[in-house]
Amino acid sequence: MGSEPSTLLKVLCDRERLTYRMFNERFMQTCVDLFGRNPKNPTVGEPQFRKWTGGKLVGLPGAETCAVLERMFPGYTAEQLFAHPSEVIDSQVPANALDLEERIAMTAREAHEAADATAGVSISDNTIDELRDQVVTLAQSYHRLASVRAFEELDALRLKVEDQRDRTQVPAQLQALMILNGQVTALLASAAFDLGYMRHARTFARTAALFGETTRFGPLQAYADGSLAYIAYHAGSNTEAVAKAERALSYGGLGDIAQRRLYAIKARAYAHLGDINSARSAIQLSEEPDGSRRDELHDTVGGEFGFTAERLAMSNSTTALIIGDSGQAEAAARQALTLLGQRAQDAQSAHVRGGAASDLAMARLLADDVDGAAEALAPVWEIPSDQRMTGIVVRTARVHRHLSRPTYHGAQLPGQLRERIEDFNRVSPPHQIGPHVGLLALEA
Repeated sequence: MGSEPSTLLKVLCDRERLTYRMFNERFMQTCVDLFGRNPKNPTVGEPQFRKWTGGKLVGLPGAETCAVLERMFPGYTAEQLFAHPSEVIDSQVPANALDLEERIAMTAREAHEAADATAGVSISDNTIDELRDQVVTLAQSYHRLASVRAFEELDALRLKVEDQRDRTQVPAQLQALMILNGQVTALLASAAFDLGYMRHARTFARTAALFGETTRFGPLQAYADGSLAYIAYHAGSNTEAVAKAERALSYGGLGDIAQRRLYAIKARAYAHLGDINSARSAIQLSEEPDGSRRDELHDTVGGEFGFTAERLAMSNSTTALIIGDSGQAEAAARQALTLLGQRAQDAQSAHVRGGAASDLAMARLLADDVDGAAEALAPVWEIPSDQRMTGIVVRTARVHRHLSRPTYHGAQLPGQLRERIEDFNRVSPPHQIGPHVGLLALEA
């Protein structure tokens, strides 16, 4: 990853892979957008660009140049762009956060490239048991971890599993280790998604699906295809999302929890397609399984691979909002919060609390109950900044968008809620360290 960048401008250029030529083209076009085609427009030569990104500039460029740079990189002032990254990034974000996308991309490539790697002689079965225990521990504690920390711990565990795969040629051991590798990679897909990295989340999920296919482990294939389905509808590929969910449901050996999750995902995909009848049918199917059928992933490992009753209710409340059924949305969101409150404190998911509370607020807004929406949002503000994942950010952004309608302009409470949501999301990991351009597309 090279030496530490000396200016935030260098970090942003590296993140977007902007060469000098690409930077200059964007700079010149932005000048035209701001000032028209004027021979007196500011310019930037390559030596000047190197000085800017290398932290060798004394003072700031001219006012017009600063205006161009601020238009090119919205959300940052010229002072911030020429400052050291550590002076700009929120102190709650890890020092290496600006390198996270590069690390996630590298890890995703390594995980995918290692999917078929097999070598070595044999290892102790106790080693596999220990790795299996570590996978279970991380899956079951995932809801309590900040997404950055979850990614770090999962990446370290992935390397351990792959190291042991390189040490054995025993078929049974290879089978067990590939299943573990697939489970870790599936969790890495969740962490990348929670941080807002859709493209890398898709790579991780595909890699997990490859492990499931190679080992003929249906529950892993189903989980990975379910993840690919929700990544698809978040990216606007709604038809693909339905197809992935249907394929996931076709695998054998799935327990009721697995089917519950997949029908909930399928319902959301249909809702995004505008197929209200199919969405309602899928919601009903998601609520039918009684839990008597089990599988080795969703039940035995559980945790993030599970799909609790409150998570199901939260998911279905969001689907109800999309199809315009505010009554069902409010009932499901209330049910999610009630079920969550019945769990021990350390078993409660901030993702479910924030998602259900945001959906409840949105349902009340659809009935023009702004006071009720403000009350519903109260639990959201208590979520620590490092646990404000993509799902929460997208849901609160939906509330913000509704409160920005002309009918609320000038009203005190809607304005206060909009500002609070902006402050809430501004310090979330997807906004602080994620690919902000992609996140804006999700929020729109």
